[in-house]
Amino acid sequence: MTTRTGVRVREWGSVPEELSARVPVEQRGPGLGRDAGRLLVSRGGEVSHHAFGDLPRLLRAGDLLVVNTSPTLAAAVDGRAGHARVVVHFSTRGDDGRWAVELRDPDGRGTTRARAGGPAGAEVRLPDGVRLVLEEPLSRRSARLWWARPSDAEVTGLLVRHGRPIRYSYTERDQPLSAYQTVFALPSADGAGSAEMPSAARPFTSRLVAELVSRGVQFAPVTLHAGVASAEAHEPPFPERLVVPEVSARLINAVKAERTGREGGRIVAVGTTAVRAVESAAGADGVVRARKGWTDLVVTPERGVRVVDGLLTGLHEPEASHLLMLEAIAGRTAVEHGYAEALAGRYLWHEFGDSHLLLPRE
Repeated sequence: MTTRTGVRVREWGSVPEELSARVPVEQRGPGLGRDAGRLLVSRGGEVSHHAFGDLPRLLRAGDLLVVNTSPTLAAAVDGRAGHARVVVHFSTRGDDGRWAVELRDPDGRGTTRARAGGPAGAEVRLPDGVRLVLEEPLSRRSARLWWARPSDAEVTGLLVRHGRPIRYSYTERDQPLSAYQTVFALPSADGAGSAEMPSAARPFTSRLVAELVSRGVQFAPVTLHAGVASAEAHEPPFPERLVVPEVSARLINAVKAERTGREGGRIVAVGTTAVRAVESAAGADGVVRARKGWTDLVVTPERGVRVVDGLLTGLHEPEASHLLMLEAIAGRTAVEHGYAEALAGRYLWHEFGDSHLLLPRE
């Protein structure tokens, strides 16, 4: 079914609470798999409705999916700041051994609420005798995340022993870490990973990947370790670690080179993290080059995109900075019409929610 409608992105207000996905799709009924969710497809002002399992029939031979291989960490750890109980969300490990962290207050329901950051010099006591000393805000634009120096350099071991996945109040209960891993996740040699799941890839299953490959869809793996986004603050993303391998850069460039007019494969990023990684590795000439390190790129309509033609993502809050990336890729009309249909069609939001595929107009 194809429909045409319109809404101003900035006029949505808040997403109704009942449209928050409270549990993973496979827990909503017997026999359901991760790919049992819904998929909204936007092509300019045209919108169509599908099951996620229809994805192989919506793509075509020669299309290339850029996927993020970052694993999700058990990044939430209980601690104490003075006499107060706190939950530490470990976001990103710095090159100097410090970690960017967010301190949050337990809310008595198994989740957390925002609290003021800092002050500098404050100490947080963690399990196994580990102590964190807050040193400075991560950014001048926000005091939510702070650089903190741990007394034990092996924070990844602490997370394995005492951590749990970060979750927010819109979810129903704690889930095992496996519920936050995607089929593309690969363990890092140094234990690095994402504080919050690269959730656009969550609906993929091994069977679905095999079907896509059998239909001629290709995959280009990249890595971007996503930091803490926070449910209350919708800042642009902070600097994050990335790896774009040489083999993936060559594959992306080959697909671009083979494209003539409307023919040839499209480059579709699976998730905003994949967009940030591949666009960070693209020069002004649009050529992607292998890259490893940090990126502070924020993709906006003004900056535009140099590589990706489409995006498979979740549904984002009205205030989310990611919406600017969607506009940069697909245009404002596609975003407005798509989100109007998502609200009218009662699609589900957040990391366990439904999916949105934005493709170029045919």
